[in-house]
Amino acid sequence: MIEIAIGVLFGVLLGTASGLIPGVHANTLAGILLGAQALLLAVLGPLALAGTLFAALITHTFVECVPSTFLGIPDADTSLSVLPAHALCLEGNGEEAVRIAALGSACAIIIAVPLSVLCFVFLPALQPYFDWGIGILIVAVIGYMIVMSESPGWALAIFAVSGLLGTFAMRYDFLCWHTLGGTTAVLMPLLAGLFGISVLLVAAQGRLPVQQFRGLRVENKTVVKSSVLGTLAGIAVGWLPGLSTATANGALASVIGYEKDRRAYILATSAANTANAFIGLAALYALSRTRNGVMVALAELPLPSMSELVVIGVLAACLAYIITVSLSRSAGRLNGINGTMLNRAVILFVVGLCILLTGPFGIFILVLATLLGLVPHIINVSRVYCMGAIMVPVILYSFGVAWI
Repeated sequence: MIEIAIGVLFGVLLGTASGLIPGVHANTLAGILLGAQALLLAVLGPLALAGTLFAALITHTFVECVPSTFLGIPDADTSLSVLPAHALCLEGNGEEAVRIAALGSACAIIIAVPLSVLCFVFLPALQPYFDWGIGILIVAVIGYMIVMSESPGWALAIFAVSGLLGTFAMRYDFLCWHTLGGTTAVLMPLLAGLFGISVLLVAAQGRLPVQQFRGLRVENKTVVKSSVLGTLAGIAVGWLPGLSTATANGALASVIGYEKDRRAYILATSAANTANAFIGLAALYALSRTRNGVMVALAELPLPSMSELVVIGVLAACLAYIITVSLSRSAGRLNGINGTMLNRAVILFVVGLCILLTGPFGIFILVLATLLGLVPHIINVSRVYCMGAIMVPVILYSFGVAWI
């Protein structure tokens, strides 16, 4: 019990720190902790260290909505959900947006934990079929989204060009500095350009409106529906190879329009993000496959039982929910801030972070991604098709196509 308590507390502290610092993921912390593995194992013990890593990942999925909502900076896992969340903030509803995201993650815990156990027991035997059909599933989803769009030609063009950019960026990811960003460092400038800076450049000017919390304006049935959809999407992309929460965000956009129903979309994507963390643990134990940097780090440690880590994850989620709701009250500090100056400061911060984490190649990708990210605004097409930057590489990977 002492090791569990230590893992929960340390993990929540580290996850809160990584969630509040844009561009820093729990994967980054996992790499740092793994570097000091020998010392930490001697001091904390295997259960406490493994619990710290997993609790940090769970906490990060809750807290990362705070900078995404208030500053409009996307994380690799929140690239699309940042759009409606920041839009609500610009309307004076930033606290509500953060609370809705926290609610979605909390609901995911209730649904994802038992489903992860079922996946652990029943899905390994079906894994060869999943590996074969994942590319076909993604093509079907994106094909449906493009055909149903108001401008299928433009939608296909944006999807294809962003796919080429994403494939190029990931193929030459080794050119990044990788100082702190881990093995997927290039995702930071890629998604920041497509969904961050390009949005801030055309955002409304003037002072931010007064932030007021008027309660959660979302119906109970919407909470249930969006949480279930998001959790199922998160579990699907967490179990299937080559996918990520960003892929789930794109798929959810075909069911829940993030421009028409912002609150439902925030709920669903937050649920997907947290559910993805739990199913990643199940995939590690059932298939010996790692779905993110934290699972890679866990695989290097003497693993405790899965049930112990699940208990730690649930306890961390309870604390993370309280912390996230408390942080949402900081929305009032934005009252009257000059929106133009804030946007410029955020852009400079992102550029500086890209230089630190990825170097010249990252800046090159950031510029290209920002230019491409401006196109949907110019031609009035949904920005969701920029998710081709993630989906096309996954499709090529699933079909065994070698990247150029």
